[in-house]
Amino acid sequence: MKTTGLFLMICLVSSVWATRAVNKRITPQDQERYQRIFADGLKSSDLQAVYYSSLNVAKVDPEACKRLTAIYSESKLNDFEKNFYLTGAWKNFGCKDSVPAKVKDAVKAALAKDAGSSQELYFNLNSAKFLSLPIDEAVKTQVGKNLQAILKKDDSLNSLGHGFVVASEIGAQGAYAFDRIEEAFVQADEVDGKMLQFEGGLSITALVVNSAFKLSASLKKPVPLNADQAVKFAAYFLSRASVQTPKGISILLEALNTLSSEKSIAPISVTLGGNGQLQHDSPILAVQISDLQGKAIKPALAVVSATVTSKITKQPLGTKFNLVPSNSDPTTYTFNLKSSNPTRGQYKVDVEAGTYKQSLAVAVLGKVKVDSLEIGIGDSDSTSAPKKYTVKYGSKLDSELAADSQQKLVLRTQLLDETTGKPVTVHQAFVLLKNKATKQEIIFVAEADTSKTYKFEMDVGARSADFGFKSGAYSVEIIVGDALISNSFRWLVADVNIKFTGEAPKESANLVRQPLPEIIHQFRVPEKRPLRVVSDLFTALCLAPLGLLILLWLKLRANVSNFPFSLSAIGFHLGLGTILALFGVFWLKLNMFDTVRYLIPLALATFLCGNRLLRSIAAARGASSEKQQ
Repeated sequence: MKTTGLFLMICLVSSVWATRAVNKRITPQDQERYQRIFADGLKSSDLQAVYYSSLNVAKVDPEACKRLTAIYSESKLNDFEKNFYLTGAWKNFGCKDSVPAKVKDAVKAALAKDAGSSQELYFNLNSAKFLSLPIDEAVKTQVGKNLQAILKKDDSLNSLGHGFVVASEIGAQGAYAFDRIEEAFVQADEVDGKMLQFEGGLSITALVVNSAFKLSASLKKPVPLNADQAVKFAAYFLSRASVQTPKGISILLEALNTLSSEKSIAPISVTLGGNGQLQHDSPILAVQISDLQGKAIKPALAVVSATVTSKITKQPLGTKFNLVPSNSDPTTYTFNLKSSNPTRGQYKVDVEAGTYKQSLAVAVLGKVKVDSLEIGIGDSDSTSAPKKYTVKYGSKLDSELAADSQQKLVLRTQLLDETTGKPVTVHQAFVLLKNKATKQEIIFVAEADTSKTYKFEMDVGARSADFGFKSGAYSVEIIVGDALISNSFRWLVADVNIKFTGEAPKESANLVRQPLPEIIHQFRVPEKRPLRVVSDLFTALCLAPLGLLILLWLKLRANVSNFPFSLSAIGFHLGLGTILALFGVFWLKLNMFDTVRYLIPLALATFLCGNRLLRSIAAARGASSEKQQ
């Protein structure tokens, strides 16, 4: 059982170690761009940009210290953020003068009271460190209790990330925060099985990773990631290498440095040198091995080997080639594959650098040559064999060919691999005809048959419309290109005088172009209205129910003598009548919005009066019943 367990553990470790390489890194071009962004950040009026730029620039303009106070006063950031960026930049610049007294007093006061968020606590605590203010055990205890209360209320990634940094600064008083690291990392999202990131992008992902590692180191606890997770986080960070802000670049470099600093899980970068294309004459395989920021691995790797396999035949070109370190670049390892005589094609390169492994892809380029090329003119109905001329590669046919609409232009050629001498096909093979007078071009695709011979036929009469029926002298060129050949070419083969019959469609060639008539919007013509008699009859029918109601009231002898002449009764009936009148005005004149604006106060007043009226009626009935009893 022990042996089996040990074997399984070794297999698991091997599978993890095999993934500890990424195929990207921070390139020297990236570093140069970052330095330009940091230089611009120092000159900006953004206090945050100035701070993060000051972290990453060695030489600072002495005048920068004088600008800090002015930038601080104009900043729209929160006070605790402004204090952090000012004191941090002040320290990074090495300013000789002291920080303004009001800033120092504000930091002291902020540290003495409880903060409302872990972010505020982070900024206040670090501002105190920049100012070298004493942080004794009493302060650490207070900060620890404050942080614990904050994290119970707010367990967002932003809160946890800043909380981990605060906990790392107060030592044992923040040890409880270590148990929250796992809670944070389980929220990471996996992208395509290759990257890990947190919702919120680079800033949140870098914050959580950096702070979690910092807290683990301060408490001397194991790092919170395994090797596979470290590789996926590294892949995500490197995918954001194009970031354009001083803060983004700074936290990106810090995160990559954090992952590289933990040797037990640190991934490395294994990439191809150059563009991954090897020339057949000098197929030098170059592999660049570095840390995530493009720096040489220390200590240097003892052995770097590579196995090269053809992607088409699956046959190995060679196994365990020992790559030699370059004298000019400590990150580059090379091997000349000339002895293996690689042919044109795609190859897989399995690199082993100590315990690290990476699979890369290279292309070995070859050269093609034209075996023979024949061009000629024949009858379009193929009643007779076309008369063909042979042209040598690089030269042009001496005589000019002539073709009319009853003939066709034919071309036949074959491409050979210079190394093997075998016929090959290419990704791009075109025949281009260019009118010498108008410079108009038309391109046709040359197709290869089963013997890999490229043939092209153009029926002049059938293609007349493509050329716009423009007769004249045309040059004939061959265009050959492929991702796996190094001598792609464009070859002028011959000139041909083509005579088309027929006429181009009569278009507006000779027309004098004039402005089109102005488009004037026309409203829809109103529909014909009905006769006046019909409208009056419809109105009468609408009023009929009201007349019927009055007649029924008269027949039933409606009793209006009990109408209470009180303010509420008059107000209710007056309000109800006004509302009905408003509806009539709405039908005739008002729009919906104006009607609602008038209706709201009327309805409110009618409701209050009606409520008062009903209460008084109920009270009167109650008093009447008591008298009867």
